[in-house]
Amino acid sequence: MATDPLLKDRLPALINAIVGTYEQCGGINHLGHPSLPSYREITEILIDLREILYPGFGRRQNLSMKNVTYHVGDLIDGLYDRLSDQIFRALRRHDCEGREDDTVCIARAQQLTLKFFESIPELRDVLAEDVAAAYDGDPAAKAYDEIIFCYPGVAAITIYRIAHLFHRLGVPLIPRMMTEYAHSKTGIDIHPGASIGRRFFIDHGTGVVIGETTEIGANVKLYQGVTLGALSFPRNENGEIVRDQKRHPTLEDDVVIYASATILGGETRIGHHAVIGSSVWLTQSVEPYTTVTIESPRLRYRVPRNDPSSVNVGSPEQ
Repeated sequence: MATDPLLKDRLPALINAIVGTYEQCGGINHLGHPSLPSYREITEILIDLREILYPGFGRRQNLSMKNVTYHVGDLIDGLYDRLSDQIFRALRRHDCEGREDDTVCIARAQQLTLKFFESIPELRDVLAEDVAAAYDGDPAAKAYDEIIFCYPGVAAITIYRIAHLFHRLGVPLIPRMMTEYAHSKTGIDIHPGASIGRRFFIDHGTGVVIGETTEIGANVKLYQGVTLGALSFPRNENGEIVRDQKRHPTLEDDVVIYASATILGGETRIGHHAVIGSSVWLTQSVEPYTTVTIESPRLRYRVPRNDPSSVNVGSPEQ
């Protein structure tokens, strides 16, 4: 398709108008600074980490105990440099900005990368329990491979657990990039700062939101549309949001929360073995072994007057 000559004539003025906003709206620019972490590189790193966490389920098939050591070694060798570089970029922007010498920041990035790799054996142990919880909690699941390949909840939890490790190590920015990638792929939004225990299962998953200061115990199950969120944010005397406070609820062990339930507030605690029904709205704590439901709505049926089957429908609206 040929370019409209009128556009070519107006293009220089349009470009200058756009660039002019870069000074007016400087807060949303990153100009004149060193490179930030690359979103594409972070997502590719996640794909390679998945190869390590779930060997044989990804790009490389036909792995066995005879050749998997070489495969994992090759992945870690490449990931060490790539991950160290991305962590260095994040540290340089958020922790080391203004320093003329990057040596300390580079060394810290390499140390954090090594600490993450040292956590992988325990991470695989936790993920194995998450997959087992999905299998035990869903009668439609036929095998573990179906869960690993197909379940969005397991995909989101896997990336969350990776991101949470980096969050605990103090790596800035990258954990949020990871969980937002999972959010875009699965519709499940888990903040990397949330604390989630073993055998965690999200069934179906779309629309689940888990806030930064949420605490979840072991063997907890959520259904789609659940929100573990905050109440209105407190502000200081200057009108600024007060940060670094517990704003999201706590779920003790063996809690089940059904679809579209909303639980809000940092002081809200759901006791162990409690069941929260669909569409419940909670801003107060619940004792252990309690079941919370809303009253059943009154259903209204409307059928055509000339429908001969209407006698079997109940009491149609007249």
